[in-house]
Amino acid sequence: MKIKITGKELKVTDAINDYVERKLDRVDKYFEEAEAEVTLRTEKQEQIAEIYVTANGEKYRAVTEDKDLYASIDKDIDILEGQIRKAKTKKEKMMKEASIKTLDVTTSTHNEITNEIIKTSYYEIKPMLPEDAVLKLQEKPSHNFLAFINVETGKVNVVHKLKDGKNYGLVEPEA
Repeated sequence: MKIKITGKELKVTDAINDYVERKLDRVDKYFEEAEAEVTLRTEKQEQIAEIYVTANGEKYRAVTEDKDLYASIDKDIDILEGQIRKAKTKKEKMMKEASIKTLDVTTSTHNEITNEIIKTSYYEIKPMLPEDAVLKLQEKPSHNFLAFINVETGKVNVVHKLKDGKNYGLVEPEA
């Protein structure tokens, strides 16, 4: 990583220089080629660290102030690392979605899933008469069947719409 450190109204010592370089290693691990511009300055009692990182055509910036210059640098690094991770996650998500969108639809029909349970629905089974189950099914035109406990037999039954769309079928267990 190329690093340029500038001090405004502040002398950049070797210790500060080494500290900034060591801290920027946390950011450098995300990129192959990156450049950083670090500006350190003092305003009144505050120590301000401003870091710009340019990598892969992206720009990241963090500015913080603290009574301690080292604390300000640490905060900047944390902010930059968060920005980079967020951008990287967003980019990976976009790439994943793009690859899913570009899948050839015809290939997916050849590899169609068959004889597998692909959806599970949960519902409450209530005790009722078969006639009441038909009325309940008529209340829900989008449903094709209704499972219920037959009050007369105490067993689970299913009422379903027949293909004619006017009549209903009843499924009862034999035993």
